[in-house]
Amino acid sequence: MSHQTSAKIPDKTVTRLSIYLRCLEELESEGVSTISSREVAQRFGLNSAQLRKDLAYFGQFGVRGVGYHVPSLEGHLKEILGLNQEWKVALVGAGNLGSALLKYKGFSQKGFKICMVFDNHPMKVGKSVAGVEIKDPKKMPYLLRREGIRIGIIATPASAAQEAAEKLVASGVSSILNLAPAQLSLPPEVKVQHVDLAAVLKTLSFHQVRQEGKYQEGSRAWKQV
Repeated sequence: MSHQTSAKIPDKTVTRLSIYLRCLEELESEGVSTISSREVAQRFGLNSAQLRKDLAYFGQFGVRGVGYHVPSLEGHLKEILGLNQEWKVALVGAGNLGSALLKYKGFSQKGFKICMVFDNHPMKVGKSVAGVEIKDPKKMPYLLRREGIRIGIIATPASAAQEAAEKLVASGVSSILNLAPAQLSLPPEVKVQHVDLAAVLKTLSFHQVRQEGKYQEGSRAWKQV
């Protein structure tokens, strides 16, 4: 089976691959060895045609009339997503959010180890959170290049996010998860994933007020509750 990597893979496809992998891991834990795309879709609320289309970017995995071999497809997706190795990750920002990320065990269980954390607050430098010593950002270029770290997480205030991103890129990082509520201006070859938690909650609020009938569609007037 050969992976078809010449075509540009849509970001949404890559995101769905991680969802498919989670589903397969659940199926394997239940002892399911073979399953069809239709059964996967019904079980997890997915689109079977979309699943087949997404997988087709990387080759042929299923057997007509039989379905997918769960452990085999799980292994292929881990390889495609680069999860057959451990990734060292650098974190910038040791505030409440950053400290929570350091204490979260889920990352390491999935192959992502936050092994370095940086913060420019002099009272934090030298202290440890979850066994990881907080370093001065001035040491970032040397330390990240020494460890070969290519993935970074930004958990700083919005005002410090751009500077943090530039320091990460100058230190050899080419993939960034930005948790700060700020847009970053970086070279096009740097992959950035923005996750603004407040913005996500505002989206939920938008849907919630309509579900509860608190907003009159087509006008600017709020209903009396």
